[in-house]
Amino acid sequence: MRNEYKYTVNGRNENNETNGTDNKYSEYTCFSTDSNVSNKIKRRMSAKIAASIMAMVLVSGGSIGIYHYAFGTDNGISTVDIDKSESAETASETSVTAKNVSYITPADSNSGELTTEEVVEKVLPSVVGIESTFTMTSQSSGGGYFNFGGFGQAQQPQTSSATATGTGVVITTDGYIVTNAHVIYDTEYNAGLASSISVIVNEEERYDAEVIGYDTDYDLAVLKINAKDLVAAEFGNSDELSLGQNVIAIGNPLGFDLMNTVTSGIVSGLNRQITINEKSMTLIQTDAAINSGNSGGPLINKYGQVIGINSSKMSASYSEASIEGIGFAIPSNEASRIVEDIMEYGYVTGKPQLGISCQDITENISRMYDIPVGVYVTAVAEDSAAEKAGLQAGDIITKINDEDVASFEELTAKKNEHKAGETIELTYVRNGAEDKVTVTLDEAAAPQN
Repeated sequence: MRNEYKYTVNGRNENNETNGTDNKYSEYTCFSTDSNVSNKIKRRMSAKIAASIMAMVLVSGGSIGIYHYAFGTDNGISTVDIDKSESAETASETSVTAKNVSYITPADSNSGELTTEEVVEKVLPSVVGIESTFTMTSQSSGGGYFNFGGFGQAQQPQTSSATATGTGVVITTDGYIVTNAHVIYDTEYNAGLASSISVIVNEEERYDAEVIGYDTDYDLAVLKINAKDLVAAEFGNSDELSLGQNVIAIGNPLGFDLMNTVTSGIVSGLNRQITINEKSMTLIQTDAAINSGNSGGPLINKYGQVIGINSSKMSASYSEASIEGIGFAIPSNEASRIVEDIMEYGYVTGKPQLGISCQDITENISRMYDIPVGVYVTAVAEDSAAEKAGLQAGDIITKINDEDVASFEELTAKKNEHKAGETIELTYVRNGAEDKVTVTLDEAAAPQN
């Protein structure tokens, strides 16, 4: 059966058409939630939730993950399905000392319920706009000629830029701000960290921002601006949330023309296990409208406390059926833990790392080459946990702790259930023979930008 579905940003794909595939099941398609100012930046991230036929959309309407290059094409940039979580793409070196800075501390909700107007009045001064500029290099064929047999012109690199916007939340009065990592760091087109980042406070004051650190697995980042006497948001305890509880979202959908848009809804689900861009996350589900540009903005409870950082949504279409009103936010308690690590160390500590690059062996590939379904190891990092355990390039990992793994996504999710220093048992096939090995997980270190 042929499924046709749309990669949607506000209901449309980049060519205003469906994207047909011959897959048996439809894939969830995610976009991050920032909207850009100069270009409609578009990202496609895959996410899987249960076994329903829908397309998943990550709310990054203007996020850095969903854009074309400024010169108007995607330039045929290819991507390789490797173990991205094992590469050093999770945090930046801090250039600002974060000592003596208060961390996020969830407050008790004993101040009494507020009206919607009172909630907005309390939190709005803590919501900021974020604008990120990315510098990208592509290859041009030089007038459209191919360089075959010495004829034509050799390809020349072209440099261009794209701008994306998102939302952030002030966490200290002296200028520390939390947002989504995808607002300031691109992994889709390998643009990496934004070349410049600015923060807009009170809809008119613009500050240059420095990056304290970020983590693409948790999709959180901390910025610092040179400002004083800001209004820091109060964070609540996300563990106290209950289904049906009223919540409010504030953000900058479609850029800054609609800055500080307020939407409302309820908590639709708790502890939702969502896989986005091959990264598993536990998120809050809400039907509060979250649109392109809301990335990094607050989800707020009835006490005026931030209980989530908005990051994604599901917007699906299959045949004539469609699904709307399913958004997701990173719980405040999780955000608090990540922010504390970033502010103290510049990166998230304790993350487990194997030290391998790999590719999936699907059922089709398995039948074609008569090899087992699993994860094919393409490279093993020197002195990594995998190398110390004896794994080699060419090995096919089929199980972790006696549980089958059919993809990199499954391997990563199961690995991330453990901490650095803990051991796991991997079952692998080498030269047709199955064997097992015990691996002591390393800690993923901060990368060098």
